[in-house]
This record gives sequence, structure tokens and C-alpha cells, in this order.
Amino acid sequence: MRINREIRADKLRVITEDGEQVGILTLREALAKAEEMGLDLVEIAPTAKPPVAKIIDYGKFRYALAKKEKDSKKAQVQIKVKEIKLKPNIDTHDFETKLKHARDFISKGNKVRITMMFRGREMLHLNLGQSVINQFCEELADIATVESTPRLMGRSMTTVLAPGGKRPKTGALENSAKKD
Repeated sequence: MRINREIRADKLRVITEDGEQVGILTLREALAKAEEMGLDLVEIAPTAKPPVAKIIDYGKFRYALAKKEKDSKKAQVQIKVKEIKLKPNIDTHDFETKLKHARDFISKGNKVRITMMFRGREMLHLNLGQSVINQFCEELADIATVESTPRLMGRSMTTVLAPGGKRPKTGALENSAKKD
């Protein structure tokens, strides 16, 4: 963004701070007009024919841009990926503890990466690890969806769960209650 004497165009479409169009002026006339008002001439649209320049207070303009950028960063939601590490021969209590942590992470809006680590001869029984991961995903199906299917990379199998699962409809719950 060019200001005052940095502007290279011969003729400019000049706009005041209020948004009024002054008209098409030469660079010298536009600079004189800006100086007369005690403000800066800022090139807003350099690719337009003729280029558009605005007479504004450049310091205030930069401050407003910085503030707008800061506000847009605040509005962004940062989704973090939390990792839960499991082993194929995990005990039920440990499994439930890890499940509780994963449920907490997902309820806070984070994604969860489930990593199944295999050691030594456990590599011969990949199906055990696969079944533990599947059970983990099924337990969290009410609040999470599987974003990537389980993949084996080296000695670990990973999958990612994202918030937002299949919530049972109220009609389905009522039908199952009537059957009992």
C-alpha cells in the first residue's frame, strides 16, 4: 500500500475520508488537496483504471487494520489434536480411564488421535489391537465420528476421532423402551 509521494500513477480517482468522490485528479493536485486537509493520500486500489486513492489519516487507518486483524484472530477456533496411547493387551480399568479422558477431550471440541502401540511379538496379533481401537471408537460413537480409519505405520496403528457423533433420535429411544 503506497502513501503520499510513493504513489506512481499520473492520475488518480480521489475519495475523501467521508467517502465523497472528489473526482479524477493528477497526483500533484491530489497531494495538494490531502496536504490542505492535513491528511495523507493513500492508494487503495492500485490496479483500477485510474487507480483509487483515499484522503485519510494513515496512522488511524493502520491502527484500524491491525485491530480488525486481531479481532479476526480472536474469532478463530483452534482445534487441537490430543493423543491417547493404547496397547493391545490393555486392562479394562485402564481402557475405561483412557476412554474417559478421550470423552473429555472431545467434549471440549478437540480431536483425538488414538495410537495403538505394538511391541515385540504383539506385531503378530494386529487383530487384537484393531479390535481394541474399534471398541474405543464404538464407545465414543455417541459424541465423535471417525475421521480417518485405523492405519498401521511401523509399529503403531493410528486413527483420528473428531467431535460430533451420531446422537440417537428420541423416537429410537422410545421404541427401544417400549420393546422392554
